[in-house]
Amino acid sequence: MTIQQCLVIIKPDGLVKSLTGNIITALSETKFKIIGAKVVSVSKELAEKHYSELRQRLIEKKGEEKGKAIFEEVLKYIQGHYHTNRVLTMVYEGENAIESIRNLAGSTNPEEADPTTIRGKYGRVNSKTQVMENVMHVSDSEENAKKEIQLWFEPEELTNVIYPTKKEKVSMDKIVWKN
Repeated sequence: MTIQQCLVIIKPDGLVKSLTGNIITALSETKFKIIGAKVVSVSKELAEKHYSELRQRLIEKKGEEKGKAIFEEVLKYIQGHYHTNRVLTMVYEGENAIESIRNLAGSTNPEEADPTTIRGKYGRVNSKTQVMENVMHVSDSEENAKKEIQLWFEPEELTNVIYPTKKEKVSMDKIVWKN
């Protein structure tokens, strides 16, 4: 039995189309446990870090100029330039969570996804922007899940400790409620 954690992001098109409930309902049928969830406004820096490996693959596959242009569109998409500037990020935990959730999500390209999967039902390639709007991101391996979860969440934002942590004294400014 392999207990895994998996990052799931409902992307801006999923939020703006009010698909959040449908996607979470489908995910709930897996019986996996949500151990973290939050709404995030995605900065360019966060988007670039999240998609850093994709950038290199696009350049290798499409060439320098075209690869960079496609990558910029992907960044605009996740940052909400076409829909809304929010995403819903969640960490699911359970036995073989990554493979199970990826099967439920379907192929990354919604045109190739089985129509019974989440991306098959709700995804599309936007005819105006040519951006693949696939409504959700799902970690593709344990190694990437760890990197992604640590990028999107702080340890205290999860209900249990899933990776080694350490205590550090940190001095920083913090926005607090005004009374």
